[in-house]
Amino acid sequence: MFVDTAKIKIKAGDGGNGCCSFRREKFVPFGGPDGGDGGVGGDIVIKTDVGEQSLVSFRYNQHYAVKHGVHGKGKDLHGKRSADVILKVPLGTIIKDTHGNVLADMDDAETVFIAATGGRGGRGNPRFATSANRVPLDSEKGLPGEEKEILLELKTIADAGLVGYPNAGKSTLLRALSAAHPKVAAYPFTTLHPVVGIVEFDDFQRLKIADIPGLIEGAHENIGLGHSFLRHIERTQVLVYVLDMAGSDGRDPWDDYHSLKNELELYMKGLSSRKSIILANKMDLPESAENLELLKVDVDIDPNIMIIPISAKEKENTEELKKVLKELILG
Repeated sequence: MFVDTAKIKIKAGDGGNGCCSFRREKFVPFGGPDGGDGGVGGDIVIKTDVGEQSLVSFRYNQHYAVKHGVHGKGKDLHGKRSADVILKVPLGTIIKDTHGNVLADMDDAETVFIAATGGRGGRGNPRFATSANRVPLDSEKGLPGEEKEILLELKTIADAGLVGYPNAGKSTLLRALSAAHPKVAAYPFTTLHPVVGIVEFDDFQRLKIADIPGLIEGAHENIGLGHSFLRHIERTQVLVYVLDMAGSDGRDPWDDYHSLKNELELYMKGLSSRKSIILANKMDLPESAENLELLKVDVDIDPNIMIIPISAKEKENTEELKKVLKELILG
């Protein structure tokens, strides 16, 4: 099960209470104060984990709390700090508050974020001793730890993103380029969550390609799969428009291209201006050759965007595609 959003409640540990105590020793008639300080409450810590691929664990457990710090005791015994609670999230997770403000972007494998800070432990009565008050009866309670509600939002980190209408052949292409095995079927929206594949080269370099579930007109308004998966395109360096050149669903491939580009721009300004290439897919079908020529002469097609004719199903010209992606991404 793939989950890319979650709302959780977190509570850091309260500080332990300080102790009010006095020494009681034989032959020491005026024993001084010896109450220990309370321990600090533990934090809620969020770390990235490259082994995690989804936020599904936070869907079933939405409350996380830390134990309070240990209370202080007599004989100057200070309370122990309570252990932190560590939450592991996938690489690319964004942490927001309930107002939508970004608190942290977990975009690096070494990222660590303290989401809620534990309370300070209370002071024992020796802390209140003065020259005028040698028998202090005061001690402090520990401070409460932070308590808040946060939003987790996963944005897939990939070098290139495959965008296209349903049934354009994105999943088939990802199978042809990598060892990933997304679902392939002859009906729309077979891919219901982003799938990342690794493309490896002979020189041991590699890049990641994400198969973004099929977009349709109005996706920026959350129509179809909408915002649920548009967010996963935001981090990609290169956009790969996968077009069905055979027009299998009764649409013209050049209209698909303009519609996809428009949806990306309406979703996030400047997104459609990123480096991109057009994959003229399904060239093994007879209708595709004529449509390819019409696509090339389309007046709105940017001459700087390369059009690569391929057949993902037959794995035709996929090596050429890999070379172009390597040059665009890895240099």
